[in-house]
Amino acid sequence: MQRARELKRRETASVDWQKRCIALEMQLLRFRLQAGKIRELLAEKMQELEQRVTEADQRAESAEKQIHVMEEKLKSANIQTSESESSLYRKYQDLTNQVQEKDAVIKRLEMQLEKQILVRAQEAKIIEEKAAKIKDWVTFKLREMEQENQQLKMANLKQTEQIILLQDKLQCECSRFCRVPHPPTTPSPILPSPVVHQSGTSMTLPKVRTPLTPRDSIQLVKKHYSQPQPSLDRLHHLNVNIDIMTPSSTSSTLKSTEEESSRDGVSFVGLAEELERLDPEILKPPTPPLHQPSVFNHLLLAGSQSRHVSFIFCAFLPSTTSSESFLLYFLFTQVCPCPPISSESDYAIPPDAYSLDSDYSEPEHKVQRTSSYSCESTGPEMLEKSGYLLKMGSQVKAWKRRWFILRNGEILYYKSPSDVIRKPQGQIELNSSCRIMRGEGAQTFQLITEKKTFYLTADSPNILEEWIRVLQNILKVQASSPVTVETTAKPTVRGWLTKVKHGHSKLVWCSLVGKVFYYYRNQEDKLPLGQLQMREASVQEVDRSCDSDEDYEAGSRGFLSSHCTLVVQPRDQSPTYLLIGTKQEKDTWLYHLTVAAGSSATFKVGTDYEQLIGKLLDAEGDPESALWRSEALSFSKEGLRSPLTTLPSEALQTEALKLFKSCQLFINVLVESPSVDYHTSLAQNALQVCLTHPELQNEMYCQLIKQTNHRTPHNYSLTQCWQLLSLCVALFLPQQHFLWYLRQYLQRNADPRSEVGKYAVYCQRSVERTLQNGEREAKPSRMEIVSILLRNPYHHSLPFSIPVHFMNNTYQVVGFDGSTTVEEFLNTLNQRIGMRKPQLSGFALFTDDPSGKDLEHCLQPSAKICDVISKWEQALKELHPGKNEGTRIVRLTYKSRLCFRSQVKGETERERLLLAYQVNDEVQQGHFPVNKELALEVAALMAQVEHGDLERPAVSSPTGSPQSKSQLILLQALERFYPKRYKQDCSSEQLRDLTERLATKWSMLRGCSASECVRIYLTVARKWPLFGAKLFSAKPVPPSPVEQSQVWLAVNEDGLCVLDYTMHTLVTYCYQSVITFGGCRDDFMVVTSQQREPGVGKKSVEKLVFAMAKPKILELTLLMASYINHWNPSLPSASQQPLGHWDVDSRHFPAMNYTTKGPTLL
Repeated sequence: MQRARELKRRETASVDWQKRCIALEMQLLRFRLQAGKIRELLAEKMQELEQRVTEADQRAESAEKQIHVMEEKLKSANIQTSESESSLYRKYQDLTNQVQEKDAVIKRLEMQLEKQILVRAQEAKIIEEKAAKIKDWVTFKLREMEQENQQLKMANLKQTEQIILLQDKLQCECSRFCRVPHPPTTPSPILPSPVVHQSGTSMTLPKVRTPLTPRDSIQLVKKHYSQPQPSLDRLHHLNVNIDIMTPSSTSSTLKSTEEESSRDGVSFVGLAEELERLDPEILKPPTPPLHQPSVFNHLLLAGSQSRHVSFIFCAFLPSTTSSESFLLYFLFTQVCPCPPISSESDYAIPPDAYSLDSDYSEPEHKVQRTSSYSCESTGPEMLEKSGYLLKMGSQVKAWKRRWFILRNGEILYYKSPSDVIRKPQGQIELNSSCRIMRGEGAQTFQLITEKKTFYLTADSPNILEEWIRVLQNILKVQASSPVTVETTAKPTVRGWLTKVKHGHSKLVWCSLVGKVFYYYRNQEDKLPLGQLQMREASVQEVDRSCDSDEDYEAGSRGFLSSHCTLVVQPRDQSPTYLLIGTKQEKDTWLYHLTVAAGSSATFKVGTDYEQLIGKLLDAEGDPESALWRSEALSFSKEGLRSPLTTLPSEALQTEALKLFKSCQLFINVLVESPSVDYHTSLAQNALQVCLTHPELQNEMYCQLIKQTNHRTPHNYSLTQCWQLLSLCVALFLPQQHFLWYLRQYLQRNADPRSEVGKYAVYCQRSVERTLQNGEREAKPSRMEIVSILLRNPYHHSLPFSIPVHFMNNTYQVVGFDGSTTVEEFLNTLNQRIGMRKPQLSGFALFTDDPSGKDLEHCLQPSAKICDVISKWEQALKELHPGKNEGTRIVRLTYKSRLCFRSQVKGETERERLLLAYQVNDEVQQGHFPVNKELALEVAALMAQVEHGDLERPAVSSPTGSPQSKSQLILLQALERFYPKRYKQDCSSEQLRDLTERLATKWSMLRGCSASECVRIYLTVARKWPLFGAKLFSAKPVPPSPVEQSQVWLAVNEDGLCVLDYTMHTLVTYCYQSVITFGGCRDDFMVVTSQQREPGVGKKSVEKLVFAMAKPKILELTLLMASYINHWNPSLPSASQQPLGHWDVDSRHFPAMNYTTKGPTLL
């Protein structure tokens, strides 16, 4: 049994060993396989590492090469860095000095402001003290008059009792001595009989003379009440008693009355002598007021019916206020009613006529009187003057006699009055910071400005006083009201009105700007006669139903008694009356003045639509207000029967209804491709009417808002109405609270999720842009209208775009909106193409001429791109009606206009490239002096810039195609870059030879980059002294110092050069010697002054006339003016001759009005 067990154990042990060996062999095999794979992976990794090492070595080598190159560049640039550092340090010092100067100016201005504040505070204290004194004086006088009134009542009672006693005595005597019957008694006229005194002298009451003309009345009021009359003090407490009796009892009554009056303390002795010594002008009756209160008629009527009349001569002092003056007058009429001498004298002094020359009047009234009324007797205080003065020279301290002209707030001085058409010797700008000081002599004064002190001497003391008075008037006006800033805004309403103040009337041009009412002598004046602050002022219409004034005329416009009158009374000021000719004008002025005063909610003025807008404004535009859903403000299918706004004439009211019909046609006809021109015409005509008549602009917005408010959504009519509104907001904006209403309405509808809401968002952006850049001058162009109609402008911040072309036959598309100016447009363009600002580069934007001629027009920076396009389209329509409709658009070109030597520093790569192409165009046109050899070289340079290296095959193929391609490129290069005059008479053989020579020179430039060729080209071109000058072909008109029959006129930064036709300089006139220049009839004329001999001070005046094409005369004149303005920015503006006399060829395109300074433009 044991053996069996051992055998079994051995068998099992042998089986286990075999299995284990097999398993070990399998594991060994696996290990070998894994080791092989690991070896393969290691080999691959080693290969990758080796490749990386080699690549790293290569990069290290290239880096070392780059380091060597950079080191060489740094070594070469070391010299330039020192120069640049020194230039930067100089610039830093200059900027630091400028900042210090600006800080000094700011400190000086702050000190001046503090001084002005102190002066104004002192003046306010003085005015308050004077007002207190006036109040005390008035109360004291009122008490005295009340006491006198009581005394007069007592005296009247006594006299009444005496008269009754005398009548009884007379009746008794008559019944006793006279039995003959008396004739019937009749009331005696008011004129009294002479009074015989005990001394035997007779007293005659002064005759009262009625003024016959308004001028006499105004003089009388001013003389009678403007200043205290010393002679009136004698008559202050003088009583004259006149009893109205029958003629038969007159003589006997006078004696008894004389006795009674002497007993009562009233004596007539010396009255005749007192009255005869008085000025008869003093005793004239007061001026009839233009607006007589009806209560005066009742007072005068009561006075005329009184049997016992007592005259009190009392001088109203000028220092009372208007209300106190009226009270004094009322007491005077109650105490002493005056009998009516005649129908014309039955008037009262207006309450505001007392203070015409009062020292206690408001400061703004003094400013108004500085310009003065022309109807005053003393003559107006003029704001203009001219005459000879002696002026101390600035360099040579000697007195020089000059002719001075003071006009429009500035002084120009010339050698003589005959030189006023020439450039002035100098200019003095007058502003509130100027001061006037009297000199040591009796006829000398100093005019101190911010920049300089002028020493002036008059011919006599009287002339000196006149100049000082006029200068003080100018400075007073400029210091009292910042008119020049405020009046630049758009007026709400304007027109001719008759202004009545203190009893004086004057026809003035009135303008309401914001909340300030300005009035001018005429429509062209920039400096107003005065102004009224409308904020919280009282504006009312005067009821003239009981007015008894006779018909009269004011100025050149006659106003009958049926005219309308408004009274405007600012706070703490006396009232001003405005006489208006028609009811429509009155309603317009009343509404806008009331709105400006802020009292439109108190008084119901304006149309129902305007009143609802006023209520919305009072509710601060509450979105939940029911006013937004009112029928008057919402869409209605019925047409308008009357305008929505107040308009000043019936013609404008009719035009407003026509405007509504045009808008209806635009809105209700679906915009489709065939009807785009129809909608364009409707929109242009309607908006042109609004631009022509600014009064209709508020009406246009009200109509469009009404048409879109609560209208059925998802309707093409609603969308097209919003499109028309989108066109309006880029052209003009409504005034006053209509602008607030428009903003509130757009805010209510702005929603980027809806189509209409997107238009509202775009309109909001356009409103802000229009407020920023101002309104437009021309109606929208076809391009602008079509862009709005075909796509929603919300998706683009700049919804319009146009290409700008360059001289190298490339272009750049630039976007813009309805308010983009040329300056903004060029800033966008320069950022995209990498150029400096036009002020630094001298580049400008030009348009082509609509006539198709080779003419260009330079655009002003302030002009708007949309206006330029619109005017260009309008000129094209006038030149070619019915043709090129929508097919031809304006071409904008950006190129150099002004060339200065200082522009070379900081020149960019793009500027040099475009300048090279522009110079090449001058070379190709024959306006640049190059010989044939140099012409080939510069043509090769430009060919290398344009096409790169010339590819010429070594062996021509049988077909000859490569040879023909290179030949074609050479011919194109000759056509573009070689002067026309050198190849116009060339034969085919000469042309082939010219091509070969060009190919040779071109091949020599192989490997040169475009920038290097441009640098070489400009370096060669700048060697000509007149590089950058603009050349004009001209013919001298005899008699002329120039003998040639054909010359070139070259204009550059140095002056005007006359060249012969080979471009050699004949004569040069610097701008300092030019007296005047410009178009003279059909020619160009320039007048210069040249010094005859170096040692002699006399100069000779020379006039040159050249025959030129009329458009070129305009271009030459404006180019010279631009150069002069660049070097002389402080010289006065010169008067320009209207371009219509000689700009005939370009009259269809709007010429840009440049402000030319320095020499005058004829």
